[in-house]
Amino acid sequence: MRKEIEDRLIALSIQVINQLRKINKDYATEYLSNQLIRSVCSAALNYDETQSAESNKDFIHKLSIVLKELRETYMNLQILSGVSISQSLRMDEAKDECNQLISIFYKSLKTAKSKQTKK
Repeated sequence: MRKEIEDRLIALSIQVINQLRKINKDYATEYLSNQLIRSVCSAALNYDETQSAESNKDFIHKLSIVLKELRETYMNLQILSGVSISQSLRMDEAKDECNQLISIFYKSLKTAKSKQTKK
């Protein structure tokens, strides 16, 4: 399961970067594109960090960062999709995958927190 999630995060990052290469850049789309690349890649990179967490508390913290970055990615995808409609930016698939990953990480975080309170 860990490898599957990791692969999905990497694939999402690649998909987003490839889509962003297709849009015409102006001040707004450049700004949003840069922020989107940072957040989507940060989710993948921080997920890797969860694998070396030093404690359950550290794991929860790192998992929270992944979830935060995925939520930021999703919001940015929505904004960019709205702004770039005429440029045939196809972000529906990326938004769907991001939303699925948010659900997975939300549930994982909830489970990890419940295990922490039982100790």
